[in-house]
Amino acid sequence: MYAIVDIAGQQFKIEKDKKIYVHRLKAEEGAQITIDKVMLLDNNGKVKVGSPLVKGVEVTATVLHHLKGDKVLVFKKKRRKGYQTLNGHRQHLTSLQINDIVVK
Repeated sequence: MYAIVDIAGQQFKIEKDKKIYVHRLKAEEGAQITIDKVMLLDNNGKVKVGSPLVKGVEVTATVLHHLKGDKVLVFKKKRRKGYQTLNGHRQHLTSLQINDIVVK
């Protein structure tokens, strides 16, 4: 069983006991969260596609910890103009452990 869910504006394919990294959520470490924005559900070959969401499906997850991602370098250059700049940042992420996909 897997589902496609929307978490913080991004779509993820999730399964039970899978770990995913999402944009930073406002939840404490160890807290249980529920995700009700399920767009697709595959239950042993029976596919339900929402318009836009599948009703009666809920996903529970545990916040494992908050962390920073790898450094991303942004390099800009205009040729023959003497212009170049280098910027970098590290994205704030949250690690989630998917506990269960509940079909009501």
